[in-house]
Amino acid sequence: MRILLGLTLGLLLAACDRPSGAQADTGPALPREPNMLKTYDGTSIAGWLYKAAKPKAVILLFHQAGSSKDEYGTIAPRLAAMGYTAYAIDQRSGGDLFGDNSTVHRTGKSTGFLEARQDLEAALAWGRTQGLPVIVWGSSYSAALVFEVAADNPASVDAVMAFSPGEYLGEGNPVAKAAARLRVPVYVTSAKDPKEIAAAKAILAAVPGPRKVQYVPDAGGTHGSSTLIKDKDPAGYEANWRAVEAFLRQVAPTG
Repeated sequence: MRILLGLTLGLLLAACDRPSGAQADTGPALPREPNMLKTYDGTSIAGWLYKAAKPKAVILLFHQAGSSKDEYGTIAPRLAAMGYTAYAIDQRSGGDLFGDNSTVHRTGKSTGFLEARQDLEAALAWGRTQGLPVIVWGSSYSAALVFEVAADNPASVDAVMAFSPGEYLGEGNPVAKAAARLRVPVYVTSAKDPKEIAAAKAILAAVPGPRKVQYVPDAGGTHGSSTLIKDKDPAGYEANWRAVEAFLRQVAPTG
């Protein structure tokens, strides 16, 4: 099932029905560069930068709980091959689910979700120095945080992409309240799970205007950005990629 709101329906459906231009799960081999950030409290945040040859936008990639920048080890190269410079960071709330989280190892602990917000904000500040549209992309708890970061920085964020968002940040539906303040295109998706689908739908419903999309996988579907990783979601990852690619072509065409 696909729930599609706002963005040109015909283009998105057509994109989901034709083969993807990128090859397999990883796309072509692309170099990655270390890129360190400093947050306002002085914490050093590690990241991998994947540069597109002629980028049309910067995509800031934030991982899920217990995870690291390596959650995007196959995703970021594919985005770069499509024409989007991708930057994945090690937030202070994370772990070794996909690989080493050097920020957690360096600080000696994983923090709560809200404490990681300043890590996202440091990445956003870096992104705006690139002179390109900036898209913030979150996975699970960071898919909640990107709504707050985007709502509080309206001049700095050009689109929001949220993979398995939910009300992970406390009582009173703070994520939906942040979503209600957005004025940029929004994409949400989730696992093929009724609770996840409903959580994403409730947050998206708060976003004003028509420029919003909810994609519900027809098959497979795992939590967070894992839905785009072949080894994690072999049945659904390519269809999920086609939906992502269609949204990106709408909000930041690569020509």
